[in-house]
Amino acid sequence: MYTDGIGFIDSGVGGFTLVKEAMKQLPNEQFYYLGDTARSPYGPKDMATVKAYAFELANYLVKNHQIKILVIACNTATVAALKDLKQALPIPVLGVILPGCRAAIKASVNHQIGVIATHGTIQSGRYELELKRKRPDIEVTSLACPEFAPMVEAGDYRSVQASSVVRTSLQALEDQDLDTLILGCTHYPIIKDLIQDSIGPGISLVDPGAEAVNDLSVLLDYYDLTNDRFNPNLTHHFYTTGDKARFKKIADDWLDHHNYRVDHLNLEELQEVNGR
Repeated sequence: MYTDGIGFIDSGVGGFTLVKEAMKQLPNEQFYYLGDTARSPYGPKDMATVKAYAFELANYLVKNHQIKILVIACNTATVAALKDLKQALPIPVLGVILPGCRAAIKASVNHQIGVIATHGTIQSGRYELELKRKRPDIEVTSLACPEFAPMVEAGDYRSVQASSVVRTSLQALEDQDLDTLILGCTHYPIIKDLIQDSIGPGISLVDPGAEAVNDLSVLLDYYDLTNDRFNPNLTHHFYTTGDKARFKKIADDWLDHHNYRVDHLNLEELQEVNGR
């Protein structure tokens, strides 16, 4: 028996960008969010490890909170585990890459699209594959930006140093004739302003996470899972495997929404639920 909850899993705080959009679009829904900050970042890890972590997070939310739908709010985990989680879980599962590709194709005029993401996502070639599958004449420029996600996880996304890191990392895109840039890691929209300042106003930024929430809304309607009951006392539940205080500070800063509670989840408890 499944509850009215929607689950989000991520390597850390990046999925807050999806939850923020979901709070706007789906105010009647209850969210359960699990950020694996103790083992973040996922980008440098091999795909087998990321897949194992994603299954642990997903199984915890399914078994403990009987969620009705799961959103993989992490590009690297989407690459590593989406297909297998869809087959393994008895509920709908949604990733972030395909929604981002559709939005980028729609936004681009000159068919020159850039992708910035973690090493794992870039090395997988998944964005380029999906973009070209939908439109073969697209030119894709991919760039790994491994410093961005750890910077956001540390809460350092407004400093002069953060601006310098972003500007230096994106210099490789200066000579490209891009008109659209996909933020291929859910951490990156938190530093969206820094990215836009670095690449200039002429390039449209695409947030796959926000686009995924549009798909989530459609899936809820398609499977007749939408909650139409307004609850003024609705409380969302957030879990972190890492530093609770830092996690909550970023949540408070980014979400601007106070009807949620944050709890720490030990890795031992997480693995126990998964029979490890």
